Amino acid sequence: MRVLLAGASGVLGRHLARELTTAGHLVIGLGRGAGAAPPGAEFVRADLMDRDGLLRAMDGIKVDAVIHAATGLHKTPMRHQGMATTNALRTEGMANLVEAARLAGARRLVSESMHLGYGYGDWGDTVITEAGTAFAPPGRGRWLERHLAGFRAKDQYTFGSEGIDGISLRFGALYGPGFGAGGTDTLVQLLRRRRLPVTPGRALMHWTYLPDAATATIAALEHGRPGQAYNIVDDQPTTFADHIRLVAATFRTPAPPTVPLSLLHAVGPYAYAVMTTSMRVSNAKATSELPWAPSMPDCAAGLRAMAEGVRGAPHP
Repeated sequence: MRVLLAGASGVLGRHLARELTTAGHLVIGLGRGAGAAPPGAEFVRADLMDRDGLLRAMDGIKVDAVIHAATGLHKTPMRHQGMATTNALRTEGMANLVEAARLAGARRLVSESMHLGYGYGDWGDTVITEAGTAFAPPGRGRWLERHLAGFRAKDQYTFGSEGIDGISLRFGALYGPGFGAGGTDTLVQLLRRRRLPVTPGRALMHWTYLPDAATATIAALEHGRPGQAYNIVDDQPTTFADHIRLVAATFRTPAPPTVPLSLLHAVGPYAYAVMTTSMRVSNAKATSELPWAPSMPDCAAGLRAMAEGVRGAPHP
C-alpha cells in the first residue's frame, strides 16, 4: 500500500517507517520539516494544524491508507499545559488529517491512542478490555477532561469518518530505542545526569516496546477490522518507578533518587495524574484478531533486548 505516515520523524514514527518499508509498503512521510522524511521515503511538508496548507501540500497525492502517529511531545510533560499541543493534534489536527485523507483517496486509517484514554485513577484489580470498558469517559476536573476530550475526539474521527475504515490502537507507555518522549535513550541520559527521580507507590501501568508498537500497527493496517479498537500492551504491568530502576540497572547508570508524591503533585500535576493511575489492560483481542503478540512480555525483557541490540532501531 501507499501509506501516508503523519508523525514520521517521531520516536514511534521512525520505527513505523522502517517496519512499513520492510513489509513492502511505500511510505510517504508527513511533517513540518525536511527532517521528518524517513530514509528513502517520499515526503510531504505540512503542519497538521494548518488545514489550508495541509490540503495544498496533499493536492495530487494519492494514498491507500493513513497512519496518525503525530505527537506534540518532545519530552515527558510534567504539567497539564504540556499536553496542549498533543490534545490539539487529537482534535483539530485529526479533523484536518481526515480531510486530507479523503482528498488523497485513502480508504483506511490507523490512529495511535493510549491506554490512559480509559481514564486516570486507580482501577484496582479490574481488567480493562475494549468491549467491557468505556473509552474516554468524562474527566474528573477541568484538566483531565481536556485530555480525555482529545482521546474522545480522535476516536470519533477514526470511527466516524464516512468512506474511511478506521482502526484505533491503544498503546501502553512507550519505551525502546530512540530519543524524545517514549524513547529510552532519553531516560538513560537523564539518569546519567541524576535528573530523573522516582516516587513511592505501587500504581501499575502497561508498557509497549516501540518495535512491538510498530509491528502491531502493520498488523492493524493489513488485518484489523474496521471500526475496532485494539489494546497494544505487554503482558505484565510494571510501576513507573520499577521501570526507571530497571532502566538504570540495565544500562548501569546511577540509581534514581526517590522523592515524595506530594512534591510531584506540587511541581508536576500531570505527571502525578499519570503516575498515580493504576490499571491492568488485556491485549487478548489484539493477539486473537490481528493476529499480533508482544515480542517482549514485559519491560524488563524489552530493556534487556534493547541493551543487547536485539531488534534495535536506527537512532536519530
